[in-house]
Amino acid sequence: MNIWRFSARSLRREFRHGELRTLAAALVLAVAALTAVATLGQRVERAIVASAAELIGGDLGVAARREVGAEYAAQAQREGLRMNRSAEFPSVVFAAGKSQLAQVTATDAAYPLRGVLRIRNEHGAEQDVTAPAAGTVYADGLLLTALGLRTGDALELAGKSLAVRGEILRQPDGGQLFSLAPRIIVALEDAQSSGLLGVGSRARHKLMLAGEPAALARFQAWAKPRLSDGAQLVTVAEAQQNLRSAFERGESFLRLAALLSALLSGIAVALAAQRYARRKIDEVALLRALGLGKQRVLASLSLSVLMLGLPACLLGAALGLGLQQIVLSYAGNLLPAAAPPPSLQPALAAIAVGLAVLIGFALPPLARLRDVPPMRVFQRAVGLRPRRFDLLYLLPPLVAFGLIASQSSNATIASALGGSLLGVAAATLVIGLLLIWALRRIGRGLPGALRFGLANLARRRGLSLIQATALALSFTALLLLAVVGPGLLNAWRADLPPQTPNHFLLNLQPEQRNSVEQQLQALGAKNLNLLPLAVGKLVAINGKPPRPEDYDDRRAANWINGETRLSWSDALPDSNVLKEGAWFDGKATEPQVSVERVWVDMLRLKLGDTLSFTVGERTLEARIVNIREADWTSFRVNFFVLLDPASAAQLPHSFIASYWLPAQQTPQLREISRANPNLSMIDINAILDRVRDIIDQVTSAVMAVLGFSLLAGLLVLVAALNVSAEERRFETALLRTLGARRGQLLATVLGEFALLGLIAGLIAAFGAISAGLSLGRGVFRIAWSPPLLPFALGVLAAVALVAFAGWLGTRGIARTSPVVVLRKE
Repeated sequence: MNIWRFSARSLRREFRHGELRTLAAALVLAVAALTAVATLGQRVERAIVASAAELIGGDLGVAARREVGAEYAAQAQREGLRMNRSAEFPSVVFAAGKSQLAQVTATDAAYPLRGVLRIRNEHGAEQDVTAPAAGTVYADGLLLTALGLRTGDALELAGKSLAVRGEILRQPDGGQLFSLAPRIIVALEDAQSSGLLGVGSRARHKLMLAGEPAALARFQAWAKPRLSDGAQLVTVAEAQQNLRSAFERGESFLRLAALLSALLSGIAVALAAQRYARRKIDEVALLRALGLGKQRVLASLSLSVLMLGLPACLLGAALGLGLQQIVLSYAGNLLPAAAPPPSLQPALAAIAVGLAVLIGFALPPLARLRDVPPMRVFQRAVGLRPRRFDLLYLLPPLVAFGLIASQSSNATIASALGGSLLGVAAATLVIGLLLIWALRRIGRGLPGALRFGLANLARRRGLSLIQATALALSFTALLLLAVVGPGLLNAWRADLPPQTPNHFLLNLQPEQRNSVEQQLQALGAKNLNLLPLAVGKLVAINGKPPRPEDYDDRRAANWINGETRLSWSDALPDSNVLKEGAWFDGKATEPQVSVERVWVDMLRLKLGDTLSFTVGERTLEARIVNIREADWTSFRVNFFVLLDPASAAQLPHSFIASYWLPAQQTPQLREISRANPNLSMIDINAILDRVRDIIDQVTSAVMAVLGFSLLAGLLVLVAALNVSAEERRFETALLRTLGARRGQLLATVLGEFALLGLIAGLIAAFGAISAGLSLGRGVFRIAWSPPLLPFALGVLAAVALVAFAGWLGTRGIARTSPVVVLRKE
């Protein structure tokens, strides 16, 4: 017998009968969902990253305390990347007898590679420009106000007169939320000729790059092992602590949606394969009776499934690509910029995953058919011989864990979701066995139809447990998609409440504090958060000078080679949570220090370690007595290092403040700036708007992705209810033959399926809550409280859906003559 020809004929015959159509539909939807989710997620992530590149002025960069070596530029040129050289440093500018500290960006003509540099010119018109020409400067409006300048006037920098050609309205941020002074942009050649970039300067040099992702990846791989002397890579993900969490959370949300879709699709394929295998028992028995060997039987069945699976995967991939394109076409505001063209890589990966799911979940029940005895042809009561554990039964969990590992953005998502789903499956099996045991004892006192319906669950124990487990997993995923996901997104939005601080005030002197604070409150400032600021340098850890090469985290070089901003407070500042140790009690006899979690992980610190700082002429050695975790998304004043107030009281310092001010009151800040020219006032509304935009864009993308995942969940529901369809058809027909009325049949079905729905719904609710709490705290760092009403409604919906589906499944049988059904059997 030709296995290929026989498998093809068998596939055509079975497909007409409809058994494989369910399997094909499940596989098409599985691959379509995976392709749509992965492709849409990839395009959204790429578009968000492309838009966010203006936060650093490029796609990738190298930053160092001295000019970036020529070898980096040469490598970038070989990769075909565009380049921009710049340097940032503080300096004092002069005009009309006044002076003002400024943060200078000196750059070549290629600036900016990404983003927009917008100015208001001397005619009052707004325009997008590139870097200023030699002999000219663009200046922050606050600096112009402090010096009494207008566009067209001149200022002096390092003895060089520069004409102000524009007021900066929008500028790529350079990777910093705010600078310690108003900003000016000058030509790189002016800074070099003025001697500002000579040996010993405090400049931070950057080589920014832009180009194709593949070329950037090759450059990054080349540059990473060659970084030295405190040099570091500048990327979008590492550009800014406050914005980093937004990108990380967005990526995690998208990957979570993709993972749930993959798991649901896998469950649907498994259930369809299980039903297909049960259908094939009689045919396999006939083939065995005709002399076909076990291995050829398995080869024939597997080949038929693969012949079906490959076209179904291809169709699913095409459907998925079309679905994600429709979403992007109808959601014009989904992405911050034009969506990049779709890549075939997610589709090919989805096809591979679909085939893996098909083989992993379909092979074990098909392999079980090898043990169908030929005697079953003559006596249908003969079943499969019991057999010991088969390694093939490890395939479904291995494929499931492989899906979790491949679709998770980090181990926390994988462990949280995998643990929750595993717990749901285990709880369903245990509770299901206990209920079946209890039904056998308490069912006798129930009405007849309901008693028979519940007895069906106990009699078909294996099928009942499969159905209950599949339904519980399906409803868990559906609750994660419908309740937990939107709840986490809403909690994310709440991270930026309406009165989130939108201004920072720097260089406030102690004698100005009361006066300026009163003026701000008079303007309507809210959430005023004011802390002292002293500038020092980390000189020792546990008595030994730290060396950048001793730490894997490249950020450590910035803190070791650069300045450390210190503060102190009597009470634990808002937006900080104490993780270890106790807050300062004012009774210590030696200096104490509180360290934020980032420093602890970066410098490998622990309670009891000592840190030594130099502040001015003073050296301060303090012992770590507590470890904090700051909420960097709060946009309040936060510090990595906080000293105890008693030790820091005599340190030279200024004050830094964050506050919220209504937009209509912002122009009034100029009066405070004129009266206190030393102050630096930074408006961060643009940054806050960017964070809110990112949240809205990711939310829209996730909700679109969740729609595809919900379809996969509904398919699991249908497939789970069809697992025992054949047995139920025969039993219903037999009951009708024995005189059962339709009302009695309806009560039987509703009782059986309502109990299944109740078991699955309750376990799913607890599973989704535990997964949501774990994901909220461990992955997204969001304080999420499970809403009881939606989960209670979810349990009721599970009962209603399963009961309704059971009624639909038996309604057609009840209208068919029982003789017809019994003859078919």
